[in-house]
Amino acid sequence: MFVKKIRLKNYRIYDELELSFDRGINILSGDNAQGKTNLLEAVYYCCAGRSHRTTKDKECIYLGREEALVKILYETASGKEEQIEIHLKQNGKKSLAINGYPARRINDLFGRFHVVLFSPEDLSLIKRGPAERRKFIDMEICQVDPVYVYDLQQYYKVLRQRNQLLKDSSKNREFATFWEKIRFVRETLFAWDAQLVHYGVRVMRRRAAFVEKLMEYTAHIHETISHGTEKMLLQYENAVPMDEAQFQEILEKDLEQDLRYGTTSSGPQHDDLVILINGTDVRKFGSQGQQRTAALSLKLSELQMMKEEIGEAPVLLLDDVMSELDESRQKQLAEYVRENQTILTCTGVEDSIRSLPVGAHFHVRAGVITEVENE
Repeated sequence: MFVKKIRLKNYRIYDELELSFDRGINILSGDNAQGKTNLLEAVYYCCAGRSHRTTKDKECIYLGREEALVKILYETASGKEEQIEIHLKQNGKKSLAINGYPARRINDLFGRFHVVLFSPEDLSLIKRGPAERRKFIDMEICQVDPVYVYDLQQYYKVLRQRNQLLKDSSKNREFATFWEKIRFVRETLFAWDAQLVHYGVRVMRRRAAFVEKLMEYTAHIHETISHGTEKMLLQYENAVPMDEAQFQEILEKDLEQDLRYGTTSSGPQHDDLVILINGTDVRKFGSQGQQRTAALSLKLSELQMMKEEIGEAPVLLLDDVMSELDESRQKQLAEYVRENQTILTCTGVEDSIRSLPVGAHFHVRAGVITEVENE
């Protein structure tokens, strides 16, 4: 799979842009804040239907404009050309077209165009909070499993409704005692809890299966990167049992607490990924070097696992990652870069990049892109 062409209009600092990519390695070089990351973000948009940098679409629209366009033409391993077009609007609405036909939901993107994004923020994946690691798991599964997309959306939809009910339970009705309020809410929550448990267990089981599979790749890759000195293991840490009856019992037990705080305290929204190196929890006790190596192993494992799951190599997006790695880790990453269409950004072209068979090199300055002749 590779991106052949991208077109942007009123996107970030790009008034109008049309750029063709090589099917191999593409370098975007230039100073910071010139528009390099904006290009990677636009490619990612066509995979996930959202930015990896902001939750507000309007921040991606050129200042003073009403809407923006992101459009890519890509080719699959079978040689089939496909097209994705996304319109972003200041009012928060966005529209999507796939191969020229309007799509009803952004979720229709999942499973069509695949990318793996690796940015400096991902190097902090290990030491940051559980939400970042859940996001890593969810994004990978969503790209290859539309059923999981549905289950995850339904779970969080029911969770929001349950939390709203907990908050609103006493607004329109007075209760003689707190326990009377609990009895009333318990009867009202019954239907929501049944759905929460159903979708929650499905989400947890799919996450657990993903982590188990990912570990097969991670163990080998990390051992290679660490030159055989470290063994890396992954464990899915589910906050509640993956059993509907037990999950239901916990919701019942926590009801008083949930009612007091107006939120659901238990469920897969609190799950985490445990990363062990030589038996030690690297999230808490690993050195910065170990944490970065573990993050690199996770991203490279994601790349290899997705390649096998979809039957072709996804597009690899590297956002100024090389400069954040030492020479040894740069060389390890460079070996994987050779196997995919890669679009990478950098301020300067490091030796590890110079050694690669570069297909196209572009210089980016204030949203203007010029091609650089290969040396």
